[in-house]
Amino acid sequence: MKKNVFLSLFAFAAFYTANAQAYLGYTPDNYAGVQGVLFNPASIADSRFKVDINLFSTSSTVANDLYGVKIFDVFKDGYDFDLEAKKNFSNANNGFMNVDAMGPSVMFNIAPKHSLAIYTRARAFINVLDVNGQVINDVTKDNKNTFPTATLGSPNAVGNSWGELGISYAAVLYQQGQHFLKGGITAKYLQGVANYHFQGTNVSVKYDDFGDPLLDRFTTNGNAIYGSSQDFASDSDVDIDSQSRGFGVDLGLVYEWRPEYTAERADINDLKEVNKYKLRFGVSVTDLGSMKYDKGVRNSYDLNGTFTQDDFDSYDNFDDFMKGEFTPIPINGTVRSYLPTALHADVDWNIYRRFYLNANGDLGVASRTKLNQNSIANRVSITPRYESKWFSAYIPVSYMEYSEQAQVGLGLRTGVFFIGSSSIISNAISKSSRAADIHLGFKIPIYQKKAKDQDGDGVLDNEDECPTVAGPVENNGCPWGDQDNDGVLDKDDKCPTVAGPAANNGCPWEDKDNDGVLDKDDKCPSVAGPKENAGCPWPDTDGDGVVDKDDRCPKVKGTLANKGCPEVTTEVIKKLNDFSKSVLFDSSKATIKPESHDKLEGIVNVMEEYNNANFKLEGHTDSTGNVAKNLQLSKDRAAAVKDYLISKGISADRLSSEGYGITKPIATNKTAEGRALNRRVEVILIK
Repeated sequence: MKKNVFLSLFAFAAFYTANAQAYLGYTPDNYAGVQGVLFNPASIADSRFKVDINLFSTSSTVANDLYGVKIFDVFKDGYDFDLEAKKNFSNANNGFMNVDAMGPSVMFNIAPKHSLAIYTRARAFINVLDVNGQVINDVTKDNKNTFPTATLGSPNAVGNSWGELGISYAAVLYQQGQHFLKGGITAKYLQGVANYHFQGTNVSVKYDDFGDPLLDRFTTNGNAIYGSSQDFASDSDVDIDSQSRGFGVDLGLVYEWRPEYTAERADINDLKEVNKYKLRFGVSVTDLGSMKYDKGVRNSYDLNGTFTQDDFDSYDNFDDFMKGEFTPIPINGTVRSYLPTALHADVDWNIYRRFYLNANGDLGVASRTKLNQNSIANRVSITPRYESKWFSAYIPVSYMEYSEQAQVGLGLRTGVFFIGSSSIISNAISKSSRAADIHLGFKIPIYQKKAKDQDGDGVLDNEDECPTVAGPVENNGCPWGDQDNDGVLDKDDKCPTVAGPAANNGCPWEDKDNDGVLDKDDKCPSVAGPKENAGCPWPDTDGDGVVDKDDRCPKVKGTLANKGCPEVTTEVIKKLNDFSKSVLFDSSKATIKPESHDKLEGIVNVMEEYNNANFKLEGHTDSTGNVAKNLQLSKDRAAAVKDYLISKGISADRLSSEGYGITKPIATNKTAEGRALNRRVEVILIK
């Protein structure tokens, strides 16, 4: 009797806990397709699918923090839940339930960086929070033992079911080198189906067993607010009202780090058929919104009262019971039910090739004490998986609030079908499971085609302007041209239409001064000059009109006729001979007397002044004495003057000497004066 009353009061066969995320372990898969928008709407941008069509899929979860069972024994005949379940009583036990089903849905790419999804979805969500577990245990016992007044607490219970029509849009927001960011948004139209909500304040219950069903009674105290989507007391059938509706929003971002992107592999972001990230970070907020029940009713109740099992059995439903046993006080205003808003974050690591490791966290951000507010249980999970185009296998390991147990599951995807559970392995071995779930679905996947690159140049054909001829990425897949055939590619050629050497960036060398010497070789490119002088004009240091290269006296002005050197004039020769006539020798000898040195120094000075002139020293004698001896004496004296001049620095190459004896007199030998003139050394200019 007592169990029936309790189950009717709360409209549950057992306590359940809402899963924090539907399709746990499956949605991080890069081939989750349209199911991915339920967790993060940004996931469908840059998808491995060209089109993904969901025919039907569902995800259901049951769990609790009060009863633990050996899950597969529950389905056996004769299983006694109260006797065989392990119980965990507290002053605030919690219960939830979540059923999620997707009908016909589709996602597709509307542009290379933009994707769209349209889905249909039916959901049922139940929360029962903060109920005294020991009271629940006492109420549900089949024996007739009396128990004293016990505080049930201030429970907050919400049961809500609705349909969704969602439209998701996702796009690539930023793409630069190794960094890739995409975002998404889902707008949801909500069609309310049915809603119950109950919020108690200081509720207590007492049972008195008098041994007679007509006398055994419950005594209750406290206050409560009870409401529903319609007045089920007047019509127990669920009436789906088109005016009972609302709107919701999901938001999401996904960042991917793509280290394989390099300057040489800049095309990697265009490969739609492959996963390109090493690390992926996702964050999303789901179920922002609410729905209004147009025919909803809500009453306040004073629960102070007493009733028997016969009293309860006389009512057709719980609504009739509440109104019959307690006085309802209508609460005016809109009956609005709030979605279980949640924050989700995940990190996906591509360990090696097709092996991945995903870490996921789900956090409920909705108030758990708000009237008619559904909420999720917080959950963390780690899921290793193997993933390929037509097959995936994943093993989620998770820990969820309330159940206080680690769960291990298993899932498989085979392209057109997927099935999994986040608790199947732990439930198979545990004797006190508090959670069980399953998800499965059927779909039609149309994958992205492998991008073609006929010429193998790393530029995909759809972007290659020369798809059959290899060329660099910088030139859109075409080889660089060479219009002037000078061996310098146009991309590097500063004169692409005029041939020129590579050393001058493909341009011909210039000759600005038109001297026949190219500027690259011309040391004086703006002044004409001969090739022999590297394009520079020959210098004329002394400014005598004879350039230095031809000037034998480049530092002394001269004449062109004398190759740039000063002319040796008659006056100069006379001066030299005046000096030479004053040179005295010892009698009958070639020894120069010391008093002649000043005159010789005068000859040295003149010869140094005209340092390019060559001279011949001629020795002469008078007719006195032996002719042969005089000839030799003239030679020796000329040689003596030559040797002196050489000793003073006059180059020997410029001097020569000869003796002529008595053969070239310049005066008579009959007089003393004439003979003195004939004894001489003359300086002769050699031209």
